[in-house]
Amino acid sequence: MILAFNGSSVDGSAYTNVVNLARHAPAWLDDTVSAWSTYGLALFAVLMAVGWWRARRLGATASVTALAVPFVVVVAYGVDAALKLLVRENRPCRSLRVATLEACPAPGDWSFPSNHAAIAAAAAVALLFVSRRLGAVAAPAAGAMAAARIWVGAHYPHDVLAGVVVGALAALLVMSALRRHVQALALRLTATRLRPLLVMPS
Repeated sequence: MILAFNGSSVDGSAYTNVVNLARHAPAWLDDTVSAWSTYGLALFAVLMAVGWWRARRLGATASVTALAVPFVVVVAYGVDAALKLLVRENRPCRSLRVATLEACPAPGDWSFPSNHAAIAAAAAVALLFVSRRLGAVAAPAAGAMAAARIWVGAHYPHDVLAGVVVGALAALLVMSALRRHVQALALRLTATRLRPLLVMPS
């Protein structure tokens, strides 16, 4: 038997309050939040694609920065997944045995930190390096994703907070490091078959 950490002592009461609020909320609100929790990450993929398409008009350096965003998200997800295996915190719906909007994940699907929150935060921070406008759209969307994961009962508040921190830090570190070498990298890549990905055809 795998022993798992019980995070209910951290902020279990806050989690229960949110879940109970969700149970008594209007159906349209619960349906909207549930849909966002399930499908909302697609918005960040769209913003990444828009950022890359616009960056091609600005030049290879901007394109390399934009193309780095999905890579940053993968890095953040990897760090988040490693922390999940290290901490092994049970989902709150299992520890507290409460009825939630989202079906309770199977045992072994650990809760801390939140993957959704980490991915959303990483995308938002990385997109700020590409475009302030896109980042301004992604940042509140990331906050909404973090809140939604509590609302549907998938995570404790500390899970999503940790996910946001992990994602934001990973993006900040990787994108800051890239900024120092992006021009040299862009020059190298434009000399390869990847050139069409970096600049608009003349």
